[in-house]
Amino acid sequence: MNISLSQLITGNMPIAEFLEQARIAGYNEVELSLRPALEAPLNYQVTDPQLEEYRKQAINSGVPITSLTLGAKSGNLLASGQAAADGIAEAIRGMECAAKLGAKVCLHTLGRLSPELYYEDAYQNAIAALKKLVPTAEKLKLGFAVEFVWNGFLFSPLEMRNFLDSVGSPRIGFYFDPGNMAVFQYPQHWVRTLGKRILHVHLKDWKGNALNGTWTALLQGEVNFPVVMAELRAAGYQGPLVSEVASNLASFADTAVAMRKIAAF
Repeated sequence: MNISLSQLITGNMPIAEFLEQARIAGYNEVELSLRPALEAPLNYQVTDPQLEEYRKQAINSGVPITSLTLGAKSGNLLASGQAAADGIAEAIRGMECAAKLGAKVCLHTLGRLSPELYYEDAYQNAIAALKKLVPTAEKLKLGFAVEFVWNGFLFSPLEMRNFLDSVGSPRIGFYFDPGNMAVFQYPQHWVRTLGKRILHVHLKDWKGNALNGTWTALLQGEVNFPVVMAELRAAGYQGPLVSEVASNLASFADTAVAMRKIAAF
């Protein structure tokens, strides 16, 4: 099982430096992050020649780009109206960038609730938005993976499964991160429930509860990685494990060693 390093944890580090650090630390591939800020290493103003250059740099470094996280500018896939239209347009732009980089999966967190945007409306809005993304995902042969994050939405693995099944496309799936649900639940439960819908996997670890917990280096928190890996194998997952462990918790090289231990469970 390959291990990958996510650009989510490297701030505004130049892409060439990020690729070199991933190579030196022993990763097999990388995940880039498309962000709205113009000062970001990769933003929505990127040109096709730049995307091709990044793709070649990654291949030449021995760490190809296999996934891309999509940060929203003004759009919100949970909303309706213009905010939803903007969110769909941004997601399509992100998928196009991913394909040109050679990535196979895009990560998206859907958006945000508000006092005026009621939960049930957001649920239906998001399903409608994702259905509109299916043709692009199919055309580009990409997976579009929804991650569970702390935005107050889709807090149950059963709810996530029903939500994805309502979209009705194998191109729209789940981006599993055990650290994100370890705050509230048992990550392995999510793996068994989501099963084949899992398109990509982040790795983080967590110790404590929602009120007094903290991120830790891998294998130093409370995620039961042997059980998580057993469930992933039972689900037929064969994709990479992608590190989202910040360098202040462990060096990229130390995290790579821990990830190989986890992959061997």
